[in-house]
Amino acid sequence: MTKARELRAMSPEDLNDRLGQLKRELLELRFAIATGQGTQTAKLGELRREIARVETVRRETALAAEPRERRRGRTTRSARR
Repeated sequence: MTKARELRAMSPEDLNDRLGQLKRELLELRFAIATGQGTQTAKLGELRREIARVETVRRETALAAEPRERRRGRTTRSARR
């Protein structure tokens, strides 16, 4: 499991590579479980969380690079209440 701090230190290319690796691993694990060969069902959740963590860091990086004026119209969930 990679921590978000470690992911934030990675380049965007490395994050994309890591995301591809994780998705491939998830696919292979799902296939193994479906065919009755896989016994690591807990790893499914771990992989999904890791994928979500990588995607979150990618989104944070994209938002940080976006000009502030373009983000101005967006509201957060708490601001909508």
